[in-house]
Amino acid sequence: MSIAPFQALACPLDGLPLQSNGAAWRCASGHSFDIASQGYTNLLPVQHKRSRDPGDSKEMVAARRRFLTAGFYQPIADAVSRAALADLPAGLASGCLDAGCGEGYYLRQLATAVSDQQTLALLGLDISKWAVLAAAKQDRRPSWVVGTNAKLPVLPGTLDRVLCLFGFPVYAEFARVLKPGGLLLQVDAGPDHLRELREIIYPSLKPERPAKMQTPAGFSRRPTEALRFPIELTSAEQIADLLAMTPHLFRASAEGRAAAAALTTLSLSVDVSLTCFERDLG
Repeated sequence: MSIAPFQALACPLDGLPLQSNGAAWRCASGHSFDIASQGYTNLLPVQHKRSRDPGDSKEMVAARRRFLTAGFYQPIADAVSRAALADLPAGLASGCLDAGCGEGYYLRQLATAVSDQQTLALLGLDISKWAVLAAAKQDRRPSWVVGTNAKLPVLPGTLDRVLCLFGFPVYAEFARVLKPGGLLLQVDAGPDHLRELREIIYPSLKPERPAKMQTPAGFSRRPTEALRFPIELTSAEQIADLLAMTPHLFRASAEGRAAAAALTTLSLSVDVSLTCFERDLG
């Protein structure tokens, strides 16, 4: 297994290559970005922020970390790792970005799955400084940056893989940073995802039609893999952590949240799709 340093960072202010210089990244224009003692770099200029503290809160990040490290979504991590590592060239370092990495669970799983014949340069990016801080504290092998998918601090045409897992895809940016033939791996919730929880916290569920995902410009679509499996939550704490890491925490009414908080066990269906898009050669 080989994890190489990520060297394709771009200045978020002018797009020039960033060079590591001791405890900072610098571009030729003189812009400098300190590497924090925990091992991450903030590449989200204030003018790119929509709020003072964007992204997941410290509490949401902690809940996600507890839930994911308990292994409930391990089948998703395994499927993403298999798809990401398939057909990678041996010997050469392949660049991989997790765009919206959260506290780094899926990138850590990918790093563990790399074979002895493969080398990956891993970059985890999230708009939440709390998520990136938590990721950097757990694993120093990938590079971790605070940034936005709307303006990725990555040089054009340098990546072999981009992961967007339950995130906010910005296809034009993904197409810009991927090499021709590179892959975008996207995981999205299906119509039955966590249905049992949603039936508890909402008065009624609207009938959901499976959304037909359009192929974004600059990409060709490969087959989609459907992932369906059950999970069993066995404590109020696990149920609270799951709710805290989903948008349902804010969408549910006070009555719905109270109903979920009264539970101590919950059987759930996981229903997600793993869609692979290949960057066009032209």
